[in-house]
Amino acid sequence: MTIHIGAKPGEIAQTVLMPGDPLRAKWAAERFLSDVRCVNQVRGMLGYTGLWQGHRVTIHASGMGMASMSIYAHELIRDYGARTLIRVGSTGAMQEHVNLRDIVLAQTCTTLSTPSKALFREVQFAPCADFGLLRAAHDAGGALGLPVHVGNIYSSDTFYDERPDLNDIMTRHGVLAVEMEAAELYAVAARFGARALAVMTVSDQLVKKQALDAHAREQSFSQMFEIALHAAFATKGVQDS
Repeated sequence: MTIHIGAKPGEIAQTVLMPGDPLRAKWAAERFLSDVRCVNQVRGMLGYTGLWQGHRVTIHASGMGMASMSIYAHELIRDYGARTLIRVGSTGAMQEHVNLRDIVLAQTCTTLSTPSKALFREVQFAPCADFGLLRAAHDAGGALGLPVHVGNIYSSDTFYDERPDLNDIMTRHGVLAVEMEAAELYAVAARFGARALAVMTVSDQLVKKQALDAHAREQSFSQMFEIALHAAFATKGVQDS
């Protein structure tokens, strides 16, 4: 048990999927896992552990933003022994060729600041995904017949952006999409020698000013969880205790 996670020792699997929304964690656990039980309810940040195709998996919410992600990723790895952490969430496309419902895999993350910035000081650390997870997720998306984009994303520390010039610069430099958590997840995982990846569904097309409705979001979000689960256990030697 930690300050933010009430799970007992052994109740968190080594593989953890991390949606931002606690209710999405509940929905995914009920949809994809068997023998599910709730292992955390502290501060309403729900976490569930169950089985997927015989593998133990925890689906634990991260909350919104990099500060919240930093807390949960840190405690899941340091205190509960999580070794594979995959963010599953929505993202806004910043390139015209990236369409609604497409899957974006964050190979690297660009950001103005993260909670880890104080640690790195003058160093401009480049947060990147685990290559084995990245490759497996790309293959899983292809097997499902889904459009998958791999590249740089922008992890923003603000939701209500008042810097349209910054978005223009990101788009000009080929940044695929924007979200709010992946850069810090990658930094924390690197610090502890864990594997990390962000698998995201395009829910908003910022260039074309399009957005999915609620029903389309649910259907599309189901696909990214399938990709994340297949990727997590595709690499030989992955433990699922």
